[in-house]
Amino acid sequence: MPQQLMNQMNEKMDKSINRFSDELVTIRTGRANPTVLNRVLVSYYGVDTPLPQLAQISVPEARQLVVSPYDKGVLGEIEQAIEKANLGFNPTNDGNIIRIAIPALTEDRRKELVKQVKAVAEEAKVAIRNIRRDINDSLKKMDIPEDDKKGYQDDVQKATDAHIKKIDEISAEKEQDIMTV
Repeated sequence: MPQQLMNQMNEKMDKSINRFSDELVTIRTGRANPTVLNRVLVSYYGVDTPLPQLAQISVPEARQLVVSPYDKGVLGEIEQAIEKANLGFNPTNDGNIIRIAIPALTEDRRKELVKQVKAVAEEAKVAIRNIRRDINDSLKKMDIPEDDKKGYQDDVQKATDAHIKKIDEISAEKEQDIMTV
C-alpha cells in the first residue's frame, strides 16, 4: 500500500512540474513564439475559444507572429482578444491576417517577466509541498510500524526536494532566457 501511495505522489508531482512548464511557455521572451498566444481566449459566437483553435499561428521572422484565422469573419474579435490579453502586443489587421510585431523587451519589462516567472515557480513549489503534506497525512493514518513510517516520510521528503530542485532549474533557465538580450 505505501508503495502505491509513493507512485501516486510521484505522478502528481510530475504533473505539477508539467503544468509549471506549460505555464512558463506562455511567458514571452524577446523572440517570437506562437505559444504565447495559447491562453488568448476569443469570443467566437458567444463562446470563449482558445486562439489556436480558431487560427493558424506562424513565425515568419524572429520578431513577428502571423495569425491566419480559419474563418475570416472572426478577424476583428481575434484582434481585440490579443489586445485585451495584455501581452504587450499591438496587432495589425490587414483584412486577411493579423500581424504581430514582437517589440524588443526593455530592461524593466524583463525584470517584470522574471518576477512573473518566480511567482509561477513559487505556486508550483506550493503545489509540490501540498502533495507532500497529503501523502504524509495518509502515511500517518496507516497501520504500519513507526520505523517504516519514518522511512517512507524520508522518501517523500527526498522526492519533494528533487521535484523542487527541478522547478528551480527550469525557472533559472527561463529567467536566463528572458534576461538574454
